[in-house]
Amino acid sequence: MEDWVIWLVLAVVLGVAEIFTLTTALGLLGGAALFAAIAAGLGLPIPLQLMVFTAALAAGVVAVRPIARRQLQRMPAEQRFGVQALVGKPAYVVREVTGRDGRVQIGGEEWSARAYDETLVIPAGAVVDVIEIEGATALVYPRE
Repeated sequence: MEDWVIWLVLAVVLGVAEIFTLTTALGLLGGAALFAAIAAGLGLPIPLQLMVFTAALAAGVVAVRPIARRQLQRMPAEQRFGVQALVGKPAYVVREVTGRDGRVQIGGEEWSARAYDETLVIPAGAVVDVIEIEGATALVYPRE
């Protein structure tokens, strides 16, 4: 079998594998194999085909790395979701909050609440910060 056909089959197999894995590494290898197939098609000997493969792979890594780095810098380090997204939000005390019970409104929803410091009594109408969510209860502390 001709060298260029082997390189081309390798490029296709790696390209298809890249579609299923989405790792970029297999795509870079497939692209480098495609360049090696072109070199083989031009009649270059196997050592030069391997050099073309290596150079194409290195160029791909050098070209893709800055793009990947930019994409990673755009992403926030940690995205909170669910009830953990409520931690740090302000809340409005609907019914007096003590160390045992109370009610607050967080973002339009009413939650059961307890004072983070059990000795505190927070009157209705006060604004508090959500310190922690424990089950379906918000632990709150008054804003100063």
